[in-house]
Amino acid sequence: MRKIGLIVGNGLLPRYFLEKAAAKDLEVYPIGLFDTIDGAVRENARFRAFNIGAVGDIVKHFLLNDVRELIMLGKVEKRLIFQDLTPDAWGEELLRKLPDRKDETLLFGVISFLRLNGIKVLDQTKFIEEFLIRKTRYTKSAPDENDLRTVKTGVEAAKALSKIDAGQCVVCKDRSVVALEGIEGTDRCIARGGELAGPGTIIVKMARPQQDMKVDVPVIGLETVRRAAAVKARGIAGEAGKMMLLDEADCVRIADENNMFLIGI
Repeated sequence: MRKIGLIVGNGLLPRYFLEKAAAKDLEVYPIGLFDTIDGAVRENARFRAFNIGAVGDIVKHFLLNDVRELIMLGKVEKRLIFQDLTPDAWGEELLRKLPDRKDETLLFGVISFLRLNGIKVLDQTKFIEEFLIRKTRYTKSAPDENDLRTVKTGVEAAKALSKIDAGQCVVCKDRSVVALEGIEGTDRCIARGGELAGPGTIIVKMARPQQDMKVDVPVIGLETVRRAAAVKARGIAGEAGKMMLLDEADCVRIADENNMFLIGI
């Protein structure tokens, strides 16, 4: 079997990857970086927990198990990175050499460290391409002309936001941007947009202009759709081919029940 390391962040995507791994003849070695990761992942026989700053120990663990390829899956929120960061000697050296502590800088610093130690990081969609968002309308509800113009405004704003590595989601209404994602993450951005603008908002989430599929591929999932429904949003738009849609059937069902559209653009 092909050995694959799995660095696990929050959310359900790592669990789904493990569920599909056996059918794809993969022997997965998951490691968790936070106490908040999915419980089902912790039950995997090869699961190990590490502090996110223990990069030397993490590399040693993979090499001792002859793991030379890995995938990073799940949310790695900046507030969690610095909340419990205890770097080992290699982690301290890595942080010292980085020019800043933007999400992208941190992730690519870790990837470079892994590569220097003979471990290749694969695209996040490798083995799970079926989760990529398609360019289509998933729901019964469809955007009208004003919605599409609002989505266009949101796309421009989300691209600008992701270009400076601040976030990937914006909330819009009537062709205006009402909330931008910051360190709080997508879910709280949706809630804030709803509080500020009331019902009828549109959530637009985009990949970075130069999205590297190895890290931080944006995801729309059940929590995104539930949060949107909770603020009585008009719809959700995500970038096709560069983002993932999890729990598609349930997402579409919830969106339909709340007369929201869900589209890949």
